[in-house]
Amino acid sequence: MTDTSAYTPPKIWKWESENGGTFSKTNRPIAGPTHEKQLPVGKHPLQLYSMATPNGVKVTIMLEELLALGHQGAEYDAHLIRIGDGEQFGSGFVDINPNSKIPALMDHSTPKPTRVFESGAILLYLAEKFGAFLSTDHAGRTECLSWLFWQMGSAPYLGGGFGHFYAYAPTKIEYGIDRFAMEVKRQLDVLDRHLADKRYMCGDAYTIADIAIWPWYGALMRNQLYDAAEFLDTASYRNVSKWTELVGARTAVERGRVVNRVWGPEQEQLHERHNASDFETRTQDKLEAAE
Repeated sequence: MTDTSAYTPPKIWKWESENGGTFSKTNRPIAGPTHEKQLPVGKHPLQLYSMATPNGVKVTIMLEELLALGHQGAEYDAHLIRIGDGEQFGSGFVDINPNSKIPALMDHSTPKPTRVFESGAILLYLAEKFGAFLSTDHAGRTECLSWLFWQMGSAPYLGGGFGHFYAYAPTKIEYGIDRFAMEVKRQLDVLDRHLADKRYMCGDAYTIADIAIWPWYGALMRNQLYDAAEFLDTASYRNVSKWTELVGARTAVERGRVVNRVWGPEQEQLHERHNASDFETRTQDKLEAAE
């Protein structure tokens, strides 16, 4: 340890909104809406309100996979929620997800529109609704759900822990980076050992476990998350690397990862998705060329 700066916590913590760091002006310790704003509703049965963070990408990949299987009931409108601008705190969004986190889904195909929030819950909801990407076998289903919830419990160490200390904090804190780097390295080792003799997370079948894990750990392996691949030596996890490329080569994955994306190469940005043809006609490079 080389960090010698000391911090003495006050007796009662108080929120300082200008405490520095990325998202310091957006995150807050209270729930509820900050402003009135109704959400748009498109023409399709499923209305997704999201952004292409790893949790958002999970759901757009799932929807594209379902459409690739021919499930027309999985047609969706993907509305962009700019979390950096605090749009997740609008009243309409809070009505769907009281925790103000993307993604959030409204299913208008049910007698009364059904809200679903938290990415893992959305994946499970869609898998059960369409009977896809989740084994009906007792052992297979249980294994899949175990890995789904492993991801939901593990990703906060990668994102909220490692990512914030390594990439977003206003100063580099050695203890925070070391502590969460250790956790992420252990997670990668868990995956690497597990995938040593498996094609996908649950064996030969591609499931919602893969769809949940890939946007976080696949992006990390590809150096598309926190610019941390070299620091974490992700290349040493060869089984995870092989799985990352296998999943990443799927057409639905390639499509799903660009939906609601507002950074990176313009050809990989589809700010909103309302029709299947949008991938060919409404990515940012196409829109810029048309102006």
